[in-house]
Amino acid sequence: MENVSVQNTDLNTLLASAYELVGEQNFDAAIGKIQSALGTYFEDQELAAFLRCSKYWQDRFETLGKYPSDYEKAGYLLSQWKGFPVFASRGGDVPERCMRAFKGLVFRTALVMYESLIDSSVTGFKDADLLMRIGRCYKALGEYDKALQHLDAANQIKKENAEIIAELADCYALVGEAQISKAFFREAFFINPAAVDLESIESAMICRLADKLRDMGMEGAELSEWMPVYGVLFNVLNIKRELRPLEYGKLRQSIYTMEMEMRENAQKKAASPLARLVNRYFWLIDHYRMTKESREKIDEVMLKIRELSPALYEEYTK
Repeated sequence: MENVSVQNTDLNTLLASAYELVGEQNFDAAIGKIQSALGTYFEDQELAAFLRCSKYWQDRFETLGKYPSDYEKAGYLLSQWKGFPVFASRGGDVPERCMRAFKGLVFRTALVMYESLIDSSVTGFKDADLLMRIGRCYKALGEYDKALQHLDAANQIKKENAEIIAELADCYALVGEAQISKAFFREAFFINPAAVDLESIESAMICRLADKLRDMGMEGAELSEWMPVYGVLFNVLNIKRELRPLEYGKLRQSIYTMEMEMRENAQKKAASPLARLVNRYFWLIDHYRMTKESREKIDEVMLKIRELSPALYEEYTK
């Protein structure tokens, strides 16, 4: 028993050293250290996972030289992260420590690259896209206060940007501010569902909602478009607000435009226009209820939903 304990201690020390080398981007030394231990620990799952992941990222980091700017290099690394969990799991389970180490490597490297591009001139000008990307990196690294700081700054510069607002919503979810998170997610999906990067969202409630829709056969753009509709139907996006006069006018105009488009393209029965129109009907009904409009106005909108989709109407009125 004592020998097993010593072996475990030695293995943990070895792995800790290898992870440290990976953090320094010294892949050759890290891989060499683990390969030399395979004869002793040939059945250890974490060693195999470490080698698989190290070689994957070694190839990606060697590819960085093809990109001329830090912005492109960071973007490339984060794009490769999106497919990494699927790749890593193909050879068996990947221990949490292993995934966490490589996530830290990728997002910390991208963060340094993005931060090097922030303009620190006298004007103090900041780029909203860069601030969002920096915020996203801090979020992935678990530094939520810094993430919120950068995402809020991005939101102040670039108003009504669905991608930025969704990242803010995600951060608020991760710090336990569920109500604020739901409100921001609903705003983001209303502005432009397609702009919400679901692959970067970590909020448990949004991930569960997306999984439900996938179980219903939805993927890609269709999934994004229906997220706000089923978010309401499944009582996930349940934070409502009264619209300002200008917002109300824009909402009525967008509904009118979409209704016309739906009539002109009735034969196509496209999912995206239907989902966006139904979601706007939901917002209009909420506004009417909060401003205590007449029941007739609400019933008029409810009738439109029933005509478009009896199934959605049935679910909405349960």
